[in-house]
Amino acid sequence: MGAPWRARALNAECLCGDLDRARLAHALDGELAPGLGAPGLAAQCAAQPTLFADAPVFLPRQSVAQMHALVATVEAAAALPAWRQAALAELGPAAPDDGPLGVCMGYDFHVDAAGRPSLIEINTNAGGLLLNAALAHAGAPCCGAMDLALPPANPPGAIESAVLAMFAAEWARARAAGWPVAQRDAPRLLAIVDEHPDKQFLWPEFQLYAGLLRQAGWPTLICPPHALHWRHGQLWHGDGADAQPVDMVYNRLTDFSLSDPASAPLRQAWQARQLALTPHPLSHALLADKRRLLWLSAPDWLAQAGVDAKSRQLLQACAPQALEVSAEHAAALWAERRRWFFKPAAGYGSRAAYRGDKLTRRVWEDILRAADGPPAGRYIAQALRPPGERAHGDGPHKLDVRVYAYAGAPLALAARLYRGQTTNFRTPGGGFARVRLSAD
Repeated sequence: MGAPWRARALNAECLCGDLDRARLAHALDGELAPGLGAPGLAAQCAAQPTLFADAPVFLPRQSVAQMHALVATVEAAAALPAWRQAALAELGPAAPDDGPLGVCMGYDFHVDAAGRPSLIEINTNAGGLLLNAALAHAGAPCCGAMDLALPPANPPGAIESAVLAMFAAEWARARAAGWPVAQRDAPRLLAIVDEHPDKQFLWPEFQLYAGLLRQAGWPTLICPPHALHWRHGQLWHGDGADAQPVDMVYNRLTDFSLSDPASAPLRQAWQARQLALTPHPLSHALLADKRRLLWLSAPDWLAQAGVDAKSRQLLQACAPQALEVSAEHAAALWAERRRWFFKPAAGYGSRAAYRGDKLTRRVWEDILRAADGPPAGRYIAQALRPPGERAHGDGPHKLDVRVYAYAGAPLALAARLYRGQTTNFRTPGGGFARVRLSAD
């Protein structure tokens, strides 16, 4: 039996779990791995019972290798001058084109029954990386041979090391580019920034990042953007005598262009190269704006941009066709809507995204009206590539796969189990699942 069929059979028929919930709690509470976790995090995650799945997901090694190759191919294409110039044109001349790249890129895939991956979307500030680090410490194989025959994709401790190396590399890139903010060996203060961070679903993960970075000697805090101020050529946290200079920000905001008024201090500091912001608006414009799916599935555009033939062949195999919803395509897209998935160009977290077979005429009219507005507010239609399945609990769950990456190299591999139109963390028995690799 070949690896794709072995993985398919295991996903369909293996009903074993491999998650030790007690060990997971110890990992989250900081009792298993140096620098990872803090007291009380296990209780916070337990209040979100659909965050972690008990069942593992099985993937063929060659499928994972193809996903990794695609990540490297996409980021190599995004580094080409023609690609960068087109993305920069959307941001304006003040956007820095050097320095940090953007931490925690997430490449989301559906994998079919034959093991062929399809790139569904790309995300900046992709959530879940350190939650999967905790998950890696909580394996409970159902038999002694499982870890040998079907090893976990993320060895315990590997993700934490990769995360620290990634942040150090971002600071080093700012130093190498001559940014004024980065003339010290390390930031005086790193801020993890999101709107109402303690109300976010992934609030426990923010605390995992803060703890890991502090343990590595980087002073770190978590705050909303309105707690930051741009004064006298420096970004500050707080006001008055207690204000602290902020040299680096791990950006978890979904205001990708930093156009909201509350984000203005971040944008000003980044444009002045007085803040190592990661990820930043250019990270999003280069890779995660849904309009980049149009470029990735356009062989002629890629050839003109300088993408080589072998890379174009890989993209053609793994990047589903994408079209911008417009008056020109409207009639054909509506008539064939069952074979398309519709998503907003500036969307995130599956918000306002629709499978064509679930699309109502009222929603379709809204999508068409958006086509007359600004480009960032329009919709993208992507050829539907159904997700894989995993037998689990009271029936099959859909599954997708996320490759976390930095600078074109993989950091970790995660799977998510769910039911419904799109990935979610609301399905009983669903959530992040450990990935195990079947042999070639």
